[in-house]
Amino acid sequence: MNARSASLFITVLTAALLLAACGSPSAETAARPTPVRVQPAITGPATPPIATNGTVATKDEMRLSFKAGGIIKSIRVSEGSQIEKGDKLAEIELTEVNAAVEQAKQLAEKAQRDLDRGERLYADQVISLEQLQDLRTQASVARAQLQSAEFNRGYSVITAPHDGVVLRKLAEEREVVPAGQPILIVGARERGYVVKAALSDREVVQLKLGDPADIRMDAYPGQTIAGTISEIAGAADDRTGMFPVEVRFDSVPVTLASGLVAKVNLYPASGRAKRLTYVPIAAVVEGDGDRASVFVVNGNRVKRRSVRVAFIAPESVALAEGLQPGERVVTDGALYLQDDERIEVVAETTRVVGNVDVRGG
Repeated sequence: MNARSASLFITVLTAALLLAACGSPSAETAARPTPVRVQPAITGPATPPIATNGTVATKDEMRLSFKAGGIIKSIRVSEGSQIEKGDKLAEIELTEVNAAVEQAKQLAEKAQRDLDRGERLYADQVISLEQLQDLRTQASVARAQLQSAEFNRGYSVITAPHDGVVLRKLAEEREVVPAGQPILIVGARERGYVVKAALSDREVVQLKLGDPADIRMDAYPGQTIAGTISEIAGAADDRTGMFPVEVRFDSVPVTLASGLVAKVNLYPASGRAKRLTYVPIAAVVEGDGDRASVFVVNGNRVKRRSVRVAFIAPESVALAEGLQPGERVVTDGALYLQDDERIEVVAETTRVVGNVDVRGG
């Protein structure tokens, strides 16, 4: 090889090496799989859940008051106080109540004396039968008035009807209150807590007792508690036109208090009779009307698949066709994929739809 040929060979070899050095990172980058997160498609109700807001309350709340009006002598509890059945909670001044009892007692005794004298006079044929009957009536009325006064005195003290907690205190000591005005609101401990909500007529007709529910509270972000519909009103509230419903907690893993705000998803029985396939909202790409696409995991690659959307639930999308339960779809990273692209699965997560816990494998 002469000097000119050798110089040309070296120049070509150097250029080839430079091109190989520049091209290797690109080839390696192109071959690297895309990291994604995936979740399995699951089954869920064929109708969307009914979403509403409600408040946590004890199952049984009682508004306690005095039978007779008067001045409040003492209130022995505060809001939040734990109470036991039979505890004395409040009482009113008894001066007027005792006076009313004494007056009724004296009138009853006088009516009885008049009746006893009338019986003797009638036996001696001094008075007529009609007059005797009037005396008997007066005596009966006087006894009834005495019983009424004594009954009112018995309810001049408020006692705890059951074990529970004082939810609200509506009056203070030395206030003058009429008969029947609520003084304390207490909740029963043994009956537990429920969520009270209200629904429209179109919503309430879809539900039945025993339908499942999901409960979320701002006080406990990120936690979902399973519940069950335990009560559905048979008539609408006259003030709002809405139908009250109650949802009981299936379990209580957190500390509850009356008045907590809750967000509730109710799952009608009619929707559970037929099932649809659910995927996370993040898995759906390129939506157009009721048509969209998802990326289905096929080994270490993904395939774009067309699906038809039935409806969008709070955290998922219900599909009418195009995907079967159990197939894995890409969630995080789906927007950056191409059909038949290589992937690397970095995580599969757990999801809940309609109180069904589903874990990716």
